Amino acid sequence: MHENQALTIGRVTRVLEERLRPAVHGSPVPIAVERYVVDGEPIAVADGVAASYEPAAVGDRWGRAWDTTWFRLTGTVPERFAGRRVEIVADLGFDPNMPGFQCEGLVYRADGTPVRSLNPRATWIPVAEQAVGGEEIELFVEAASNPVLLDYHPFLPTEQGDRDTAGAEPLYRLRRFDVCVFEPEVFELVHDVEVLVQLAQQLPEESARRARILRALDDALDRVDLQDVAGTVAVGRAALAGVLASPAEASAHRLTAVGHAHIDSAWLWPLRETVRKVARTSSSMVTLLEEDDEFVYAMSSAQQYAWLKEQRPEVYARVRKAVADGRFVPIGGMWVEPDAVLPSGESFIRQISQGQRFFREEFGVECAGAWLPDSFGYSGALPQILAGAGFEWFLTQKISWNQTNRFPHHTFSWEGIDGTRIFTHFPPMDTYNAQLSGEEVARAARQFKEKSVARSSLAPTGWGDGGGGTTREMLARAKRLADLEGSPQVVLESPNEFFARAMAELPEPDVWRGELYLELHRATFTTQHKTKQGNRTSERLLAEAELWAATAALRAGYEYPYEAFDELWQEVLLLQFHDILPGTSIAWVHREAEESYTRIAERLTGIVADALAALGVRADEDGDGGLLVNASPFARRGVAAGAVAAAEPAAPVTVSGAGAGATSDDGAAFVLAGAALRVEIDGQGHVRHLVDLATGRDAIPAGRRGNLLQLHQDFPNMWDAWDVDAHYLDMRTDLDGPADVSLDGDAVVVRRAFGASQITQRLTLSDDGRTLVVDCDVDWQEEEKFLKLAFPVDVFTDEVLAETQFGYQRRTNHTNTSWEAARFETHAQRWFMVAEPGFGVAFLNESSHGFDVRRERTTDGGVVQDARFSLLRAPKFPDPRADRGRHHLRFGVRPTADVLDATAAGAHLQAPVRRASGGLVAPLVVSDSDAVAVSALKLADDRSGGLVLRVYEARGARSSARLTLDVPGLREVVAADLVERPAGDEAAFDGDALSVALRPFEIRTFLLRR
Repeated sequence: MHENQALTIGRVTRVLEERLRPAVHGSPVPIAVERYVVDGEPIAVADGVAASYEPAAVGDRWGRAWDTTWFRLTGTVPERFAGRRVEIVADLGFDPNMPGFQCEGLVYRADGTPVRSLNPRATWIPVAEQAVGGEEIELFVEAASNPVLLDYHPFLPTEQGDRDTAGAEPLYRLRRFDVCVFEPEVFELVHDVEVLVQLAQQLPEESARRARILRALDDALDRVDLQDVAGTVAVGRAALAGVLASPAEASAHRLTAVGHAHIDSAWLWPLRETVRKVARTSSSMVTLLEEDDEFVYAMSSAQQYAWLKEQRPEVYARVRKAVADGRFVPIGGMWVEPDAVLPSGESFIRQISQGQRFFREEFGVECAGAWLPDSFGYSGALPQILAGAGFEWFLTQKISWNQTNRFPHHTFSWEGIDGTRIFTHFPPMDTYNAQLSGEEVARAARQFKEKSVARSSLAPTGWGDGGGGTTREMLARAKRLADLEGSPQVVLESPNEFFARAMAELPEPDVWRGELYLELHRATFTTQHKTKQGNRTSERLLAEAELWAATAALRAGYEYPYEAFDELWQEVLLLQFHDILPGTSIAWVHREAEESYTRIAERLTGIVADALAALGVRADEDGDGGLLVNASPFARRGVAAGAVAAAEPAAPVTVSGAGAGATSDDGAAFVLAGAALRVEIDGQGHVRHLVDLATGRDAIPAGRRGNLLQLHQDFPNMWDAWDVDAHYLDMRTDLDGPADVSLDGDAVVVRRAFGASQITQRLTLSDDGRTLVVDCDVDWQEEEKFLKLAFPVDVFTDEVLAETQFGYQRRTNHTNTSWEAARFETHAQRWFMVAEPGFGVAFLNESSHGFDVRRERTTDGGVVQDARFSLLRAPKFPDPRADRGRHHLRFGVRPTADVLDATAAGAHLQAPVRRASGGLVAPLVVSDSDAVAVSALKLADDRSGGLVLRVYEARGARSSARLTLDVPGLREVVAADLVERPAGDEAAFDGDALSVALRPFEIRTFLLRR
């Protein structure tokens, strides 16, 4: 036989797109359109429906950036449509290639009942299943004219990321408003043809199955009259019935399609727009659930449900019913899908406790697994946190974005820094916006790493970010792919059903140990510093406010502000979303985040003051009070953690200097000296010597300079706010020109100008005299530059220790393999350290997570470490002025080889000394081991009045401690999980103290009942 497969595929493709698909909606009749333009922010649905409308027409331009326009559609059902399914096809000016990133709409009936969303991949509105001729039509569309920011030429700077700078030009043009007959058999033919041609394209050219499919497609199109598709559809479908009925192989890959829409809680749109994106998608998904009994839809993020409850109750009512029916499935168990490396350990726990509590109280369900498909890397502390909160599984797919190395597993056991393991799955389809195309399902089966021992993977299926979620077209594909020769088998089911089967298939999966480092988006550790600083300050103040409020409640009858803490935690958790905290959203989002952090700090500072006042402690604004208020988990200047007491004097510091004119290569223009540390600074403000007086070791290598600012060109290949590419290292300017260096009290002050920017550094010693503290005030006005602060240190090692949540991560810093070379920029919580036996240096930060450490050879053949803090960046997309302006950054350099010392110093660096007068306050809990640190002291979420105590092992070794408890009315201590449920483990409490034995980095939570 003479066959031309390419000709058949070309024929089928053109007929499908130009004749079959348009015939799904037949006999179009225009419908009248009116519009009402909202002045300012979105209005209530009732106000939109009741507004005064003006005539509009197809072809009209509409929608300034971020505006809302209400459209009113009116008409009657044509008599010839009687008894047929009738739909309106509405095109607001969509680009079908950008679902979720342009204009969108939500359709309402005249009584305010939501119908479904309008978006580029779902432009239809249901009118009637069996229409009545002459029936009146009146529908309303709340349309959002969101600008396209990630266009066909992506990452171009734009001013449209903030309403104040977006401009007044309308962005869209109305294209179509027609009442049509929906032709169900044509719809089915479209998907018969589509699934088969896409399957054929994935099969080998010499495959008999491919040849038979293409022959059947040719036969089908030979029978369909392209000028009367609806009238000839039956014979066309009959020609395909045989190839569609051929079952899948027994060993075929099994693909779970979970209805989903990954809706970023903010990104290229503000938070207020996310509320509407969630409402639009949820409305469509509930409608689709009502129309298809097999469909299951899963949505994460308790915050998004809470938005519906508070701001779109008409949508929330439908969602609640669908959840009760078991069809709309809450997943993830967190308040939002957060960044998974930057928040504190307590923040991760509260993400879960707040999220699970919402789902439990609203729906009577709790989530079984964590769902974080899009975060930019995953902390090695997460397995313990997730398992400790009761989760059984974890899902992400982001590691498939690695630039360099292909991750070796899709289904595996992820082991955290403490040894805890959690069952983990990466969808091999490498997307969280699956459409179930032939290419996608074939890719999932082809790439699945565990195919020799398992056959199941998961595909989150649906358009995200306001694109409308799962579509009826996707479900039509799924049904045809359920049991089709040559294809993986697609089944519609919930994530829990998938994980139950996957765990049964693979009871002893391979193990990945440690963090899941993403070889991409490394600049998210640094971009938008004020957002990161606001988060770190909020986390610290929340811990302090809970401590003093709990102490005052137990000791002085203070009314514990449960509601305020819930509100504040929920706001902080929202701002930890994986496109806010990393610094990758539009200007509008980060401006609002900074404003929110200011309000949060004011409220928390007020709670701290009120609680201390209830304890008889008065804050001294001038700092002259004789008492020190220590909310740190570690003793400070003789004051125990969680206590208010008289402090030991700060370590004395002497400052001397010959002045800025001292110019010898290794000469000291200025000297900061204490009992433990001697720092010599040259006339350009660089640290020439950093001597640990206890050992006599100089941390600075001979001839090298610390406190050296370095400026890099920073123009990544793409993803400007997200990425710093390795080639940035090739262009470096040392800022070692003339500087104004002077003495100011017990500090050396360095003033330096570069480019369009200025920096003032204040070098002092910490109050214990063991840390060189560098305070930087920067007026940052550069573009596409990356500012680093270098401290080379004379330490021989090939690894870096970096604090993570509830412990630390070890990372090699050589480049023996591509895996190590790819980690050229990494992150820490409050400190990182390089150490050799007996000596090391810890590098402390107040709110700057990014850093790098490079091994460098010296002239005498040795190896030293060039450690660099990442200070500021200046990307131009999506915020064209990201980070420009004034910043205050604080760093510390501390000679030490003790991780506990580094942990305490890191905590103290970010916590200002709070002075007070009045009465003394004894701590509620005292640990007799520095290795067992208190992470949280708060009243229980159940409002029983009990105290929650959380501790963790910080050294990375097996540790024991006796925790002396001074809690009024204490009657028993009960072990609990991380979300405060009794765990059944017996607590070793003798009436006065609690004895604990912890494995390395273990977290333990206890309920202290009164």
